[in-house]
Amino acid sequence: MIEKILKSLFILQFLPVLMPIIYAGTKYETAIFAGGCFWCMQPPFENLNGVKEVISGYTGGTGQNPTYENYANKGHIEAVKITYDPSKITYEELLNVLFRQIDPTDPDGQFCDRGPQYRSAIFYFNEEQRQAAKKSEEELGKNGRFKKPIVTEIIKASEFYKAEEYHQDYHKKNPIRYKYYRFNCGRDQYLKKIWDLPAVEGLSAAADKKLSKEELKKKLTPLQYEVTQKNGTEPAYKNEYWDNHKEGIYVDIISGEPLFSSIDKYDSKTGWPSFTRPLETKNIVEKIDRGFFMTRTEVRSAHADSHLGHVFKDGPAPAGLRYCLNSAAMRFIPKEDLEKEGYAEYKKLFEKK
Repeated sequence: MIEKILKSLFILQFLPVLMPIIYAGTKYETAIFAGGCFWCMQPPFENLNGVKEVISGYTGGTGQNPTYENYANKGHIEAVKITYDPSKITYEELLNVLFRQIDPTDPDGQFCDRGPQYRSAIFYFNEEQRQAAKKSEEELGKNGRFKKPIVTEIIKASEFYKAEEYHQDYHKKNPIRYKYYRFNCGRDQYLKKIWDLPAVEGLSAAADKKLSKEELKKKLTPLQYEVTQKNGTEPAYKNEYWDNHKEGIYVDIISGEPLFSSIDKYDSKTGWPSFTRPLETKNIVEKIDRGFFMTRTEVRSAHADSHLGHVFKDGPAPAGLRYCLNSAAMRFIPKEDLEKEGYAEYKKLFEKK
């Protein structure tokens, strides 16, 4: 028994030296897939047995060194590069995962992300991969799940450019925002309908596992916690957005769910950011508040359940409403950052007509 222990200790002593040698003998291969927003394409692949690495990036275009601000203009598509061990997982298996994450019948984008930079595609490195992709699409078109033809493109692989660091593992860095984005974009609902997949990455999963008090205290400033969790009120004229005149949208500080737009913001002369109506009514919950010896209508966010403020019936025409809110409960996203932050569907609000 002692001899076995000593042998184990001896092996462990040299494990750091042996591991690089062991991995060096592994012959990894590469697959590149596009399926809309690359935030949503990393998670399905990175935990598969045999997958070493999944990177978000841009490919398929002609312009060199693209950035998030110009990759679409250079003809590139958002994609993920997968490094895998073919002895543990096959290229065909990776294709199978791909088609269970996308709408392969949409030629103009994926879900709420529209435009050629979001279209689905398979980038092949050799004839073997090309044939496998072609066969996979043919079989997919015959299984009866889709009423429209399969249009996912099969393209010869070209230079792949790694995206900015804040795009890598976005689902880990911003889990609540990521899950809300997937659900709000319609991806989870579609996959549930076509493949009967559970919405493990969707809003229902996020709602089932709300952040604990300890987690919220780490995520929020003391004022943000006081306002959102204890129904507090920040000082008038001494808050971040009461005098903000920039164009953009306001989202929940915790979940990122869209709440209000600068288009509906006005100066109520109260010292708090005020709006005539919500941007998304489904994200707003109104409750009767009988605190402070008066009856008011409280406004909360639907998914994060954050206290936002109150709504009063003394606003401007035509609705006559004033949503008087706390800056500490919200985060402002300028119109130029909407796509980068995952709110591309709201860009049209600020386009000149």
